[in-house]
Parts: sequence; C-alpha cells; structure tokens
Amino acid sequence: MKSFTDNNIEIAALLRDWEPRLQLLPEAVIGERRNSQNRTIRMVLGHLCDSASNNLHRIIHLQYNESPVVFPDYANLGNNDRWIAIQSYQDENWENIIQLWKYLNFHLIHVIEHVNEEKLTAVWISALKQEITLETMILDYPRHLRLHLDEIEELIMNP
Repeated sequence: MKSFTDNNIEIAALLRDWEPRLQLLPEAVIGERRNSQNRTIRMVLGHLCDSASNNLHRIIHLQYNESPVVFPDYANLGNNDRWIAIQSYQDENWENIIQLWKYLNFHLIHVIEHVNEEKLTAVWISALKQEITLETMILDYPRHLRLHLDEIEELIMNP
C-alpha cells in the first residue's frame, strides 16, 4: 500500500508548531498587516481552512466518482478571495479560525491515511484544465500549506 506517512507527519508537525504561535499573535498583527494579495493573517489562515476543506472533498469524491472529475473551482479565477469574503474571516473569532484550521487538517490526515490505493490515479480537472491525480494532490498539499504559513511568517516579521 502507498504510504503517505512522511506527508502526514509534516502536516501534523506544522499544526503543532504553528498553533501556539498563532494563538500568541496580537490583534494588530493578525488583523491589520496585509500581504501582496491584500490579505491579513486572519484571511490567510481562513484560506488555509478553505484549502483543507476543499481538498478533503476532492479526496473523498475522487474515491467514488468516475475519473476524471470536475469540481467547482475555488482556487483560481479569484474564487478563493470570494470564499474569504463570503465567510468574513476578517471578523471571525481568531481562536475559532485556529481551531478550525487545526482540526480540519487533522481530519484530512486521517482521511489520507485511509485513502483507497486503487484510486490514487483518479484525476480531477482544475479550472485551468490541468489534470491532477489524487496522489499528486495529496503529495502537494504540504507544499501549499508551507507556502501560506511562510506568508504568515513574513507578515509577522515585517510590520
């Protein structure tokens, strides 16, 4: 069976390392500093909640739908900013966002641990017409997580 152990260990380590750091950030840092996409730390972490949620749905759908699967696109064409705005992450309780992010990702790890190996070649087609296998999506997830945590790090370090 294909093992995603290293992948899941990396995700869990990021959660353990970042949760206490995020909890200690003052309101002025999480709610006022903005990155090049005009997102605050609150919004970036909200986006990571959306990413975990959307990837969770993709992993599940790819295991029982006929391949290739087309999902409504959330990550491209500005839709992820719509998700952030519609859910009002900027006004959400900070501890709630942290816990949502943490537990969505722990559940994602659980689902990845139980993925059907026979479905790893199942494909979803992105809005940009890219064909992405279930395996590739799972293996790429920590990179995406680190990318946005690095954005948060930059906002923390550079007022």
